[in-house]
Amino acid sequence: MSVNWGILSTAHINRLFLAGVRESRDVNILAVASRDQPRADAYASENGIERAYGSYEALLADPDVEAVYISLPNSLHIPWTITALEAGKHVLCEKPLSRHADEVERAFDVAEKQERRLMEAFMYRHNPQTRRLKELVTERAVGHIRIIRAAFGFVAHDPENVRLSAALDGGALMDVGCYCVSGARLIAGEPERVAGEQAIGGDGVDVAFAGLMRFEHDITAHFDAGLALLSRDLLEVVGDEGTIRLTDPWHCRRPGIDVIRDQDIERIEVEPANSYRLEAENMSAAIRGEAPLLLGRADAVNQARTIQALYEAADSGTTVTLAHD
Repeated sequence: MSVNWGILSTAHINRLFLAGVRESRDVNILAVASRDQPRADAYASENGIERAYGSYEALLADPDVEAVYISLPNSLHIPWTITALEAGKHVLCEKPLSRHADEVERAFDVAEKQERRLMEAFMYRHNPQTRRLKELVTERAVGHIRIIRAAFGFVAHDPENVRLSAALDGGALMDVGCYCVSGARLIAGEPERVAGEQAIGGDGVDVAFAGLMRFEHDITAHFDAGLALLSRDLLEVVGDEGTIRLTDPWHCRRPGIDVIRDQDIERIEVEPANSYRLEAENMSAAIRGEAPLLLGRADAVNQARTIQALYEAADSGTTVTLAHD
């Protein structure tokens, strides 16, 4: 049986989510909400959505909506996640849930009290390419991991882009650098200490961010993220016996993994799959009690804690030590 979903906002990223879930028999997009009724009506008509609401509160009052996808600006993630949970809805909230670990803890406290499901929407984590990467690391395909390199960036040309707004918790680390942080944590666990440097633009956000993370077992990860960089997509896992390289690690539109040993390159093909469909199906299955959520409380809290520490390091010019759960 499919789960009835509602979408809070008519954000541009919805086009990717909707394209993915249209392929699924487990996900039914029943409703969409905007801040005004005409916009909601137009969006629903354009996207074949049955119900349109002129406020987020009105959608949350619909008893037929079981789960919501929140694609609002970053600063609104926690407030509307908590409001939706208190309204009895399960929540899939776009990344990053927050840059503050205590806010993430509070949201999950509400989810547990309400007996609702909450997941941070790192769609790439659901892709078969990511699963195969993790298997290769576990199998020690390139020996002992020494270094992780990651990059994600593009140019945000529009000065009105919400990613460039400090008031909306924009910035390169929040928007795309969070993927690099998540990828490194997937491979190496939780960082022991971090350092960071940033370039400021927009109305006071980081438009470029370079981070360094130190993990146990002598693993170091470094990454760069930007809203003022030409397209950059990379994830490399460097071991003492070779390198695993993904050139489309985050979008996963052209999946495939290269395992490089000396001059030999082994190409591991991965069947394409829509990451947005897979994350929504995982959420729907969890709601029906048919599968566990892939990403839960601990991952979201430690993700926020790491981002918080990276910003602290960049702001202070110091190395910051972390204590993770």
